[in-house]
Amino acid sequence: MRKTVGIVDATLVLLLGAVVLIGQQAGQGRGGQGGAQAPPQPMSFFITSVGKGDGANYGGLMGADAYCQSMAAAAGRGSSTWHAYLSTQGANAVNARDRIGNGPWYNQRGQRIAMNVAELHGDTIEQARVGNALGKQLSLTEKGTVVNGVGDMPNQHDVLTGSQPDGKAYTDTMDHTCSNYTSNADGRGQVQLGHSDKQGGNNSSWNSAHGSRGCSQPNLVATGGAGLLYCFATN
Repeated sequence: MRKTVGIVDATLVLLLGAVVLIGQQAGQGRGGQGGAQAPPQPMSFFITSVGKGDGANYGGLMGADAYCQSMAAAAGRGSSTWHAYLSTQGANAVNARDRIGNGPWYNQRGQRIAMNVAELHGDTIEQARVGNALGKQLSLTEKGTVVNGVGDMPNQHDVLTGSQPDGKAYTDTMDHTCSNYTSNADGRGQVQLGHSDKQGGNNSSWNSAHGSRGCSQPNLVATGGAGLLYCFATN
């Protein structure tokens, strides 16, 4: 009789332990806060769902920043300060990487695209090997939509950056920024473009895949774009 009671007691202990373990795992699955799910991170990165429609002419950096700010405001995120990911050339040149804050950055669905500036640009060998999380499925617009890429009609994956792969400005005499985003004229420079889907043209760079054919809207469209911008919350 005592042996039977001992077996029952041991079984009850095992069952109780299993119940406790299941409860702990369920709590961890909900963020480990007593069943409370962690709130989603607010959007701090997006690609503009539409371009301004005037080629690479955004009225300079200030105009491009204002465009990002207005798009963010329309999406309910106007309380943060937004900057366009753009570098400039010439006197007092600006590096795109230096004007987007410190991160981390999250897309419209709360998915993290990069922890910091170094991870975003692959500054170390390991960071370059792993890469950031940008790509067609995570590089979303302020509306949470996917930007058309390679294989879609029309392809709109070209995004204006005017930047080298490390996020810095060009230092040569060639115009890589369409006169620092004030020109929509062809035959007078170009603008460096990144690929939002990291696909096409034997160059998967998100921020420095190739130059445009010119600065006008038709020439931006012709190379697979729509004059779109990367926008980052700086705070």
